[in-house]
Amino acid sequence: CKQPLTYLILIGDGLHNFIGGLAVAGTFLIDIRLGIMAWLAAAAHEIPQELGDFSVLLHGGWEKHKALIFNVLSALSFLVGGLVAYAASFKINVDFLVPFAAGNFLYIGASDLVPEVNKHGDLAVNIIHFVSFAAGIALMWLIKLAFTQAGA
Repeated sequence: CKQPLTYLILIGDGLHNFIGGLAVAGTFLIDIRLGIMAWLAAAAHEIPQELGDFSVLLHGGWEKHKALIFNVLSALSFLVGGLVAYAASFKINVDFLVPFAAGNFLYIGASDLVPEVNKHGDLAVNIIHFVSFAAGIALMWLIKLAFTQAGA
């Protein structure tokens, strides 16, 4: 007996992948280097997520081969999103997809990682996490400044 949660996992993952495909394709359309970085970030996020989804399907009563097939079909919506963004680029300006992609990855970090970091009650661990987070933001800002200066 398949649990209803498994179908929700597939639907949610399909929508998530479609939106990710829109975002990554939009970045490729603006700049191929930016697109490669967005794709790498998406892949780093998607691989563990898809493994987790596969595990949820198995735990929900799906047979291995059927869970794999449906998980792959759900993942293919990433490609569909990319194709939709590409087709739309002939009719509309898809530049808005770049900040959309950035916001998508920030949301992933904020919703998935920040709550996990805050689970530790130890003040020293929380300070280390905060300093690491702040250092990461500072590094991104420095890289932006370096590229701005190089392009000027």
